[in-house]
Amino acid sequence: MSAEQHPDASSPAERYAAYREQRPHPVLKDFRALYPFGLDDFQIRACQEVEEGRGVLVAAPTGSGKTVVGEFAIHLALAQGRKAFYTTPIKALSNQKYADLVARYGPDQVGLLTGDDTVNGEASVVVMTTEVLRNMIYAGSRTLDRLGYVVMDEVHYLADRSRGAVWEEVIIHLPESVSVVSLSATVSNAEEFGDWLATVRGEVTTIVEERRPVPLFQHVMVGRRLLDLFASSDVDAAAGFVKEGAPVNEDLLKVARDDWAASRMKDRRNPRGKRGQRGGPRQSGNGRRVWVASRPDVVDRLQRENLLPAITFIFSRAACDAAVKQCLAAGTHLTTPQEAGEVRTFVESATAHLDAEDLHVLGYHDFLDGLMRGVAAHHAGMLPAFKQIVEELFRRGLAKVVFATETLALGINMPARTVVIEKLSKWNGETHADITPGEYTQLTGRAGRRGLDVEGHGVVLWQPGTDPRQLAGLASTRTYPLRSSFRPSYNMAVNLVHRFGRETSRELLEQSFAQFQADQAVVGLARQLRKSDDALAGYAEAAACGRGDFMEYARLRQRVSEIEKGASRARRADRREEALESLKHLKRGDVISVPTGKFAGYAVVIDPGWHPETPRPLVVTTGKQSRRLAMIDFPTPVEALTRVKVPKTFDARNPQMRRDLAHMVHLRTRDLDGAPRAPRRAAAAQASGVNAEVDELRRQLKAHPCHECPEREDHARWAERWFKLEKDAATLRRRIENRTNTVARQFDRVCDVLTSLGYLTAVGADTQVTAQGRHLMRLYGESDLLAAECLRRGIWEGLSASGLAAALSGLVFASRRPDDAGPPRVPGGATQDAVAEMVHVHAELDRLERDHRLHLLRAPDLGFAWMAYRWCEGDDLDDLLGGSDLTAGDFVRWMKQVLDLAGQVADAAGDTPLRRTAREVTQRLRRGVVAYSGLSE
Repeated sequence: MSAEQHPDASSPAERYAAYREQRPHPVLKDFRALYPFGLDDFQIRACQEVEEGRGVLVAAPTGSGKTVVGEFAIHLALAQGRKAFYTTPIKALSNQKYADLVARYGPDQVGLLTGDDTVNGEASVVVMTTEVLRNMIYAGSRTLDRLGYVVMDEVHYLADRSRGAVWEEVIIHLPESVSVVSLSATVSNAEEFGDWLATVRGEVTTIVEERRPVPLFQHVMVGRRLLDLFASSDVDAAAGFVKEGAPVNEDLLKVARDDWAASRMKDRRNPRGKRGQRGGPRQSGNGRRVWVASRPDVVDRLQRENLLPAITFIFSRAACDAAVKQCLAAGTHLTTPQEAGEVRTFVESATAHLDAEDLHVLGYHDFLDGLMRGVAAHHAGMLPAFKQIVEELFRRGLAKVVFATETLALGINMPARTVVIEKLSKWNGETHADITPGEYTQLTGRAGRRGLDVEGHGVVLWQPGTDPRQLAGLASTRTYPLRSSFRPSYNMAVNLVHRFGRETSRELLEQSFAQFQADQAVVGLARQLRKSDDALAGYAEAAACGRGDFMEYARLRQRVSEIEKGASRARRADRREEALESLKHLKRGDVISVPTGKFAGYAVVIDPGWHPETPRPLVVTTGKQSRRLAMIDFPTPVEALTRVKVPKTFDARNPQMRRDLAHMVHLRTRDLDGAPRAPRRAAAAQASGVNAEVDELRRQLKAHPCHECPEREDHARWAERWFKLEKDAATLRRRIENRTNTVARQFDRVCDVLTSLGYLTAVGADTQVTAQGRHLMRLYGESDLLAAECLRRGIWEGLSASGLAAALSGLVFASRRPDDAGPPRVPGGATQDAVAEMVHVHAELDRLERDHRLHLLRAPDLGFAWMAYRWCEGDDLDDLLGGSDLTAGDFVRWMKQVLDLAGQVADAAGDTPLRRTAREVTQRLRRGVVAYSGLSE
């Protein structure tokens, strides 16, 4: 009988898979009936795993329906009479999921906990931010009773530098009886992440789905032409599924060649770089004209191609707002009269709770006008209530085009038929950087609405210098690695020690994904080290000499070289110390001679810019330039040669003032010899000691039996290779040591800081949390220890509610561009004294952290102090925003964070007057747009 005829010819694995398919999953069967469409294979497989009692990691593209698996876990929990938590990274996504689940199960069954809002918190199904669940676990909340399932939506957020640790904390510390359903964007190391989940959670199945449910077609808009990015001959690209290395459309490559030729011709015709007529066409090298399409032109073309609704990603808040104005000015109108009326009714209802004067300040009428025409912006600077209106109208199909920043792609469910990306670079806080393949995939992943569109479209706008091949690389690389950002914090340490003791906590932290990844890397490093050790043995053998121990001889030679190099470095270090000391004594008005560099010559000091490590004096040169200099400009000491009077009103940005001052310096220095003076220090004694040691080593060399070996230099070459490889091997050993137990060592340093401050104390062989440490247990955030120290030292005692609000704002606020900001405005009196003391305490803690090789705390940022103070005092929104460049959305977000911290301080302060003041802060701040921002981010 042939294998085909034999009824049991299939493999055991195949027979088991067939059995599993046939095995009944009654809850899944009922669940599938809730959906009008059939579930995809990966969704069915994941739900089966969950029903069989295993955890799952589902990694799939945006819009593929991962959340169905999370919804099934909730359905299963209710069927079993257990609780389910659905966690999200941001409040806006929690609010959205809450609304979805209420629509399915009713308000009695579903609760919401986001920090801002508490709705039915003891329900069977609770939606919450991940931080709320972390805090519950540390507090041992009874809400965790009967918990059966936790859905961790957007679990790839654990790579987030500022908040990622929360996800790992939750995964590690949830009870073993809880099944975890992790939902992630497509990442290239999903299996590695799944292996870690299985290590810490038990049975976890990883399910990776790489294909989008709706095919995505990629285009480039050149002028008003819409060209395919990939060649139509490519079968996968023609079907909307692109593989890496797919061929690029030849027409697009030709446009790139024309663009390059045009730029060359322009350079030859206009060598001084003068611009042509603004907004006009650029002449291509072959005589054709290539436009960069305007935003209204893009919208018009998308409408004619039936590619709306669309999201256009612009990496600037101001540019998003400007795009809406440009479309309105161009007469863009994308809605029917009936749709416009429906928009007006909805917006007026959704904003009825807001004060009319506040609406005027917020630009409500322009906002409404844009929405009625089908056009809107969406970014973090908008009032949360306005963002929610845009999201809801977009979901209803009434907002046709939304100009958004990339933050939209990271949160709420807002799919479109088309996604447009204006530029392939964005400001990352320090410089303009190209977007990554992962970011590109995240953005274009919004294109293609499941159940509404048969295909989605990604469009990149042509810009001068666009490289189609580079773009094709972005579009065809669909995955990116998930890297842990986990690190122990002060609050985490006291909570863990309180629950488990120090040693057990240390062991728990070694289970983190960060340590798991470090250990995986150690395997490769150890392999390299073994190879190096083998090679070292071979080099030592090749260097062997019959006359004696050549490696001993080689070490003497090596020592001579090291001493001579060390002496040279010491001389350079001495010169740097002298130069650093000389900069310490500079005063405003000192005229100096800059020894070297681009700005060598005479200059007058405007601001000494002294810092013990990195002094940056601000000077005006005789060339009329204003620059901050660095240590590299001072290889030798500098001192004042003369002085000039610098007016108090001097502004280094004013060209005329610089010219006047430079002229004064020129007059005062005409007869000076500006050469820097030689250092007045003699190093003869030190040099003498070095020379004596070198002489003794050279005597030992000559006396060594290998010195006269005729093959000495051949042996020496092998010995030099040995020393070089040994140095590399030592580096490898250090890397291995540094990666082994890295998280635990960081935890030890954190605990040492807390012990030195009295938050932890040794009791026998273990460590316990002190009474002060219990206050710290209730303080979460980047400045947790600083807040605890302010509580302990009584810095906030006696402050008014408004003064406390101002002080607390310094611990949560972060200026968008701190370098450009002037001195912050701070209320006077007791508030000013408290803020000054906070800054002093931070300086103390910063020194303590440096002693323990830590850097967890940031300095207080007082840029929001005055607004927090005045809002608490009852000032109007118009008065506050009118004198500030802060947007309404930023204002509400920072105020919410001050509110959150005030609540933490109230909890941590115990039964004291400070608790009552903190409660008063929360009452006063929660008004107007802050109170009525709704279920928001």
